Formats: sequence, C-alpha cells, structure tokens
Amino acid sequence: MSSILTNNSAMVALQTLKGINSNLAKTQEMISTGKAVGSAKDNSAVWSISKVMESDVQGFKAISDSLALGESTVAVARQASETVTDLLTQMKDKIVAAQADNVDRSKIQDDVEALRGQIKSVVGAAQFNGLNLVDGSSTEFNSNGNLGADILSSLDRDNSGGVTVSNIGVDAQNLSTTAGTSVTAVTADTATLTENGGLDDEVIVALGAAFLDTLGTAVGTTAQKASEAGVDTAVTTGLVEGDVIRLKIGDTEGSYVVQQNDTNDAVLAGLKNGLQQSGLNTSDFTLDLGVTGQLTVTNNTSQAGIGVTLTQERGSGALAQLETMDVSTSAGATTALGNIESMIQSATASAAAFGSVAGRIETQSDFIGKLTDSLKSGIGALVDADMEEASARLQALQVQQQLGIQALSIANQSPQSILSLFR
Repeated sequence: MSSILTNNSAMVALQTLKGINSNLAKTQEMISTGKAVGSAKDNSAVWSISKVMESDVQGFKAISDSLALGESTVAVARQASETVTDLLTQMKDKIVAAQADNVDRSKIQDDVEALRGQIKSVVGAAQFNGLNLVDGSSTEFNSNGNLGADILSSLDRDNSGGVTVSNIGVDAQNLSTTAGTSVTAVTADTATLTENGGLDDEVIVALGAAFLDTLGTAVGTTAQKASEAGVDTAVTTGLVEGDVIRLKIGDTEGSYVVQQNDTNDAVLAGLKNGLQQSGLNTSDFTLDLGVTGQLTVTNNTSQAGIGVTLTQERGSGALAQLETMDVSTSAGATTALGNIESMIQSATASAAAFGSVAGRIETQSDFIGKLTDSLKSGIGALVDADMEEASARLQALQVQQQLGIQALSIANQSPQSILSLFR
C-alpha cells in the first residue's frame, strides 16, 4: 500500500542518516581533540580513572620539584662537611707540629685560630633557601625522629583510593663550635689523683639510673631519642641520645657521644675507648669496668696531683672543643691532638651521612621521572584516539553520509509516483 501521509522509506533513511551524522561528528571530535574518551559521557569509568591518574601526574611534578630542592640543600651540607673535614685535617698537621719542643707554638696557635675561623665561616654559610643542616640551628624533628628536615619524596595511593605522602628524612649534623647545656648525670668522686698507693689514687666515674625516660624523669635504664614522646630534655640529671661526655685525665681527654639504647656500661665503655683513642697511657692509668655502672681510673705512677675533669653537655656542637683549643703550651698541644681526631671523625661521618641521603634522593628523583612517564603512557592508552583508525572511519562515514543523503532523496521522491494514478 502506498501512502502520501506516511513515508516509511524516508523515515528509515532519515534515521540512518542521523546515526551516520552522529558517528561522523564523534569521529571528527576524536580527530580534533586526539582523544577517544574526551568527557564523562564518552565512557564514565575510563574517564574517571584517567582523571585520577592525571591528578597523580600533577602531584608527582610537585614531588619532582621538592626532590630537586632537597637535592640542592643536601649538596650544600655535604660540601660544607667535606670542606670542614679538609680544614680539620690541615689543623691536625699544625697540632702534630706543635708536639715538638723546639717550635714556635704561638705561631702555630695563630694558624690554628685562622683555620678555626675559616671552619666557622664555612659552617655558618652552608645554607640553601634559609635551611642550614650543619650549624646546629635545626629545631624540627623529621620522619626519622631526629632533628633535621623532611623532603617530600612520593605520593602513595592504596587500592581503596586513599592517598598518603612519603618523605626522605635528612638528619641535621651539628658541626658548630657551640657548647651545649651542662648535665649532671655522670659523677666523679674526686678531682685530683695522688701517687700510686696514696689515699686518693683512684677516681670512680659512676652512672646510676641516669637516663631520661618517657615519663619526664631520669630513671630510665637505656638512652632514648630526644624526640621520643614524653622525654623532657629540660631535665639535666639524666642522659639522652646525643649527649656528650668528656673525661680529662692529666693532659689527655677522651669523649663519647651517647647513642640510642645505650646502657650504663655501654656509655662508660665508650668513654673508656675515647680515652684510649686519645692516647691515654694504659700502663700509667688503669681503666676498670669491673663494677656495673662504674668506671674506675687508677693512677699507677708516682706522680701526684694529676687533675681529673668531667664535663657533660646536651646539644653540643661536634666541634665545640675548637673554641678552647690552645697549642701554645705542651699540655694544650697534647690535649688538642687527642681532640682533633674525634672532630675529624665527626666531620667525616657528617659528610658520609649527607652523601648517603644525596644518593637516595637522586635515585628517588630518577624513579619519579620514570613513574610519571609510565602514568602518562597509561593515561594515553585509556583515552587517546587511534588516529589511523579514526582516519579510516572518517572516510567510511563520509561515504555513508553521501549514500544516506541519496537514499533519503530517493525516498522523498516516491510519493510523487502516486500522482500518475490520478492522471
């Protein structure tokens, strides 16, 4: 049956042409934007995933900037530590020369003071963007639980969508010449040794329960970190990690820096080793750890009036002994020789610590760069258009559009054939 009111062929041709035009418009949009999924209506699931990944890429760009800033900061601190090590080595040469009796120690003292001034200048200038990691000015605790700074290093997303950040903790290394606050955790029972066999030919260096605990008191049995919750560093009757103990017997001084988890005996053993490393003659003086919590120093010589000096400091700079270093006398030169070695070791350890962190930052920076590239590739695989396929589809749709227009034209002309029935 033919009808002039309803043209089914035209309707079919029109719907087909509309579908072709819709697909053609979508294909042209893909070609112009380069994306197969350009909005949420194209594919809501894929679009949502791609947007989350794009936000992560932006976050990693910020992390890359943070790592670059941190790398520069650590590089300055490492260079300063290495320079201080070199200067201390030069100073050691001067101190060794001062051990001889036929030298002008006053001139050598002038050289020592000049090197001390240069060291202080290097330490004071070793800052980047206002952050100095070697002058003892750090007051914030990092993610390691030590004084220092954190460098933003990663953005971590779990399978539930939660996001956390990771940091690389950089521990500050105090290479200042500033003496710390005095503490009284360690005691000595006399200030002067008599000759062997005398009434006071022994000195007992004692530690009781002399560690700061997490209750704000000094009754702990092991050394805690100063950053440990509850530890009150204002209490000066107990030791905490980082405290420095110095024991001077005659002209020889030894030192020990308290380490985390040290016990009484570990601290006294460290002090004993410090004295021996500083050149204490163990034939002249016996160091006995026989009684728990006590270091007994015995004078085996016939010399009386040998001074024993005990000092303890909190927050002391590793180079604090530079301020009192005096090689103008024989006794001062001997003491300086014992002290300079520990300072060189401290500066070397600082440079090594910064070098280790610098290597970690460099590795992380390289990883972040590769990770960002991988994320970009993943986003592209999800949303980018296949341009070869889009080009071929465009040509096919253009042909289909032309055919659809022709089919609609033919269908629109069919009602005119009904006119011939009425002629």
